[in-house]
Amino acid sequence: MIARGTSPINICTLALLRSLHTSPPPPPTTKAGFAVLLRSASSRPHLKQIHALLLTTGLSHKNSLLTQLLLSLISIPDMSYARHLFDDMHKPRVFLWNTLIRAYARTNLPGDAIALYHDMRRLGVRPDSFTFPFVLKACADLLDVWLGMAIHSLVIKFRLVNDAIVQTELMIMYAKLGACDSAENIFESMSSGSKDLVAWNALISSFTQNGHADKALRLFHRMESAGMKPDSITLVSAISSCAYLGCLERGRRLHRRIKEEMLESNVFVDNALLDMYAKCGSMEEASKLFGEMQQRSIVSWSTMIGGYAVNGDSQRALSLFSRMQDEGVQPNHVTNLAVLSACSHAGLVGEGKEYFSRMLDPKVEHYASMVDLLGRSGHLEETYNFIKSMPIEQDAGVWGALLGACTIYHDLELGQLAADEVFRLAPGIPSYHVLLSNIYAASGRWDDVQKVRENMRGNHVRKVAAYSSVELDGEVYLFHEGSHGQWKEIYKKLDEVTTVLRGMGYEPVTGVVLHDVESEEKEAAVRTHSEKLAIAFSLTRMKSAGTPIRIMKNLRVCNDCHTFSKYVSRALGRDIIMRDKNRFHHFKDGECSCRDFW
Repeated sequence: MIARGTSPINICTLALLRSLHTSPPPPPTTKAGFAVLLRSASSRPHLKQIHALLLTTGLSHKNSLLTQLLLSLISIPDMSYARHLFDDMHKPRVFLWNTLIRAYARTNLPGDAIALYHDMRRLGVRPDSFTFPFVLKACADLLDVWLGMAIHSLVIKFRLVNDAIVQTELMIMYAKLGACDSAENIFESMSSGSKDLVAWNALISSFTQNGHADKALRLFHRMESAGMKPDSITLVSAISSCAYLGCLERGRRLHRRIKEEMLESNVFVDNALLDMYAKCGSMEEASKLFGEMQQRSIVSWSTMIGGYAVNGDSQRALSLFSRMQDEGVQPNHVTNLAVLSACSHAGLVGEGKEYFSRMLDPKVEHYASMVDLLGRSGHLEETYNFIKSMPIEQDAGVWGALLGACTIYHDLELGQLAADEVFRLAPGIPSYHVLLSNIYAASGRWDDVQKVRENMRGNHVRKVAAYSSVELDGEVYLFHEGSHGQWKEIYKKLDEVTTVLRGMGYEPVTGVVLHDVESEEKEAAVRTHSEKLAIAFSLTRMKSAGTPIRIMKNLRVCNDCHTFSKYVSRALGRDIIMRDKNRFHHFKDGECSCRDFW
């Protein structure tokens, strides 16, 4: 029976207190009683009971008690209820504003964190050094660089720019947003004692993810020189940078260090190593590591399947895909792309159609891969009909794949149609303009080639400069067409090699030259392509004939350089492994792993 004057809420609360304590609990209407309740409460219903008790006992005006309750709600977390409680508080201190902003930022609610920050400023509450780190984190999570820059200006205004924690979060924000220069400037302005592992990792990752792999590796070595031991996050970034640059030797050294020094290793590090070996053209080492892995994720399987595909071993790629399914691992969209890529690189149209038909929810990139498979195999009319029957909207990648196929098979009419769609969807991508130029040049329509170039200039679309790179003794050497610091030595070797190859029947393939000029001028134009310079340089430096020449190229290898490389591999007995924009070419004994299908 409930005594007269005693509320049901109090009875429930007393029961809760007694259930949690063997000795007599303090009265629930005192601060001590509330403290006991809050320490013991572990669920939303309990905390709501405590809030109700605060209201019924008239203690809800005490911010100190509400603060304890707010912190308990955040720890669960119940952000909606916490915000409701916060809004009922009378002039909350900056500590509570910071606490709620931090909670929003940590619970993946960056928009709410920024909204609360704006409320704070509107009500005249002055932010401090504990406010900005989580506001900056929210800006990074929202991918809002302009908002981040505005907050940065306020950091300067409130003279907090030299605060170590604020500096670190500023640097991390710019790094996440891809503003590498700003991130680097802040990093360099930090004192040695605030440059912790988080700061080093953020900048190294930013360089890696934004195409500055060489800077990432330099910073990694600098970090180690400063006495900082890398963790798995650092290692993944460093290994990924090696993969991007094609630095197999550096990647191997990192792998050895991980083993010998027992550096932090997990499935993410192993997956990065798999990707590095695959992108450096060493599937033997990738396969060995894959077999040794104690734990494999879907990323591991997808990396191996994709690695076999781009290295020209489509049968192994498809065989591994079947094994993966037999082991009960479900493919994701990346795996499916790797399988379609394997079919495309080998011209396996029937197999590609079969795999595509079994996909549950193909994305636009899977449709683009099918267009590439059908078009690259010469089925241009079927490819066009496939595009028109797509149940989802086509993007530039779909029409670009058709345009590329039309370039291979010199289909001017369909190529023009595909180009019109591409330029409508993505007018600023230079490679599509180059493809259209190639079609016109192959048809001898030089006036149209000139119009494409004028259109590019008028729209400020610049052709990507071709380059190739090689790694020798841990150093990366970059070659642009027609120039290099050691050009005399390189050109001398190139002339010697070309003379030998001509004696074996090699003739320059000049159809790639987009100029209406005489054959001698065309031969001069293809003579200095960056791949040839890289090969000649490697021949002057590499003494062991058993070591393959490894070349990384940023664009698709042209027909002439492909033919030249085949002749070199046969005439000089030097294997060449070349990674271009789309795939690997393994040249050996006058043959290529792509079987001239690329």
